[in-house]
Amino acid sequence: MISARQRVSAGLTLVSAFTLVLTLTFTACGYHTSAHNVILPSEVRTLAIPAFLNQTQTYKVEQTLTKAVVREFTTRTKYHIVFAARKDEGADADATLRGTVLSATTAPATYDSKSGRASTELVTVKMHITLTDRQGKVLFENPEYTFREEYQVSGQLSSFFEEESPALDRLARSFARSLVSNVLEGF
Repeated sequence: MISARQRVSAGLTLVSAFTLVLTLTFTACGYHTSAHNVILPSEVRTLAIPAFLNQTQTYKVEQTLTKAVVREFTTRTKYHIVFAARKDEGADADATLRGTVLSATTAPATYDSKSGRASTELVTVKMHITLTDRQGKVLFENPEYTFREEYQVSGQLSSFFEEESPALDRLARSFARSLVSNVLEGF
């Protein structure tokens, strides 16, 4: 036979276990998906993305990066995206995303032991990104985004084709995915 004291003790244990489960359920580990943890204010509905600035000697790198970011925001978010090709475009947007390509370099990553020539190259791009609202308040900023993409260099001249451009396209897509995730998730 169970005593009254044992029944009370068992009841308290059950209540404690239930409370612990509820606490763990509602406090979770802090991880949130982009759909639940949007850091942009709710009044932001229109996002202007002017063409990024290029402070490098790399031809059209800013165009490739801007296009990838516009495409990623358009396909992954509910925001109306205004690609502001001119300075006066996008002035009525709720927020503006600006980017500056600080550096774009290509360097040998590995060498062919027989010829001594580079067998893989590494493209590295550094950018400064700022997202501001109409009043100029910074909503998101990363002063030194760094992205890298590696590509193979053909050793045969007969089969040679320029791989740097496709590598830059892959880098731009990766950068755009990361940027949109960072803006939406607040990292």
